[in-house]
Amino acid sequence: MNSIITHQSAQLHQVDEQTLAQAELQQHINQKAQAVAPELLTSREIDFYEHELYIGERLVARIVYDNADFVTQRWVVMVNNTEVFRRSWWQKCFDDIQWHYSRGTLPVQEQEAPAATTANEIMTQIFDACEQCGLELLDDGIYTRDGEKLGAVGFTGGNWWVIRASSVGQQKATCESAIAGVRVLLQVEAVGWNELLDKAFDELTADEWLLVMESEPVSELVAA
Repeated sequence: MNSIITHQSAQLHQVDEQTLAQAELQQHINQKAQAVAPELLTSREIDFYEHELYIGERLVARIVYDNADFVTQRWVVMVNNTEVFRRSWWQKCFDDIQWHYSRGTLPVQEQEAPAATTANEIMTQIFDACEQCGLELLDDGIYTRDGEKLGAVGFTGGNWWVIRASSVGQQKATCESAIAGVRVLLQVEAVGWNELLDKAFDELTADEWLLVMESEPVSELVAA
């Protein structure tokens, strides 16, 4: 009987050792796999012109679109608001960020406080600002109730911006908030008197008429 008990105990001990060895082997394999497999990037779209790239919840870079004239590589990788490199298309930027990050050659992004404005919150603020000013927010911009397009307001890189529909080359101007940007669109855009003189009289608004009458050449003509 003692021999049988001793034999069974030895077998159980051998099984426990095998189980432990298999568990240790599996743990070693998992650790190796984690060391070899790169951490994968995820992209959060702010808008078409800006994307934030994350590893988990940690911001590592941004991809922004450069619409300046005579630029061939328009997609730019930014770290700490500084250009790192640029490519001809968005996916190439994404792939190269992943490549450099996995090799430790991507500059380290200083971590920022979580943005209080998600894409939905941004659109909500712009919508509310348009409602306050009696304007309409459509897919391609902000319009008057009469259907005249005034421009657009957005939020990228931690800053609010505004673009007038008449802006040559889509030049952005910074503003303090969504409502501030919408109010900029409501302001009469400063133009030169000679540009106004090229317009038909019945096309001039009351504010444009005032600008023409107050311009120096017209004042001199009236005085004469």
